[in-house]
Amino acid sequence: MTGAHTAGAPGAPAAPDPGSASVGDLVSGVLGDLSSLMRQELELAKAEVKAEASKTGKAAGMLGAAGFAGYMVLLFLSIALWWALASVMPHGWAALIVAVLWGIAGAVLYTTGRKQLRTIHPKPERTVQTLQEVPAALKPSH
Repeated sequence: MTGAHTAGAPGAPAAPDPGSASVGDLVSGVLGDLSSLMRQELELAKAEVKAEASKTGKAAGMLGAAGFAGYMVLLFLSIALWWALASVMPHGWAALIVAVLWGIAGAVLYTTGRKQLRTIHPKPERTVQTLQEVPAALKPSH
């Protein structure tokens, strides 16, 4: 064995001495390390996104179930109102009153939702502006 001291795991190739390595070897080593680091960061990001997507899916399922439960509550409250009104008037008129109330609620919700949709701008204005500025920033100034 030579007098050189090798660090690291047994059987692992010895790291080249930076003083004797060529610039190409050093750049190659740095680029390899950078590439490895980028792959590791990408894998970490994928794992984090997968975990967050799983939590989001569970939360969305719970919200869907809550929406269905709310629907059932409104259904049974409507039936109860229909029966209560039927105790003082014919069943047909009581059902018609409940249906008209739901029609009014639906119309109000529809018009409110339509107004809110008209205020939405699907084009990301700031992103478009920033992307238009990128080519100018990359051009060398003379």
